Amino acid sequence: MAVKIRLRRMGAKKAPFYRIVVADSRYPRDGRFIEEIGFYDPNQKPSLVNVDADKVKSWMANGAQPTDTVKRLLKENGAL
Repeated sequence: MAVKIRLRRMGAKKAPFYRIVVADSRYPRDGRFIEEIGFYDPNQKPSLVNVDADKVKSWMANGAQPTDTVKRLLKENGAL
């Protein structure tokens, strides 16, 4: 099972916000997930990112791979 840390799109049309989730890579983007570890709201100025750094580190220690976008958000937030 390939586990990814990725974004799950939520919100209305043209007003998205995202939840940062841990999911099997075979599941759909907005489908089933294992655990929610934070959120990202690009509509706020500046963008709002809230992540549980302890959960991120524990999932990455167990082999979860963040997507490119999530990796950038985690670096900016200092959780990586």
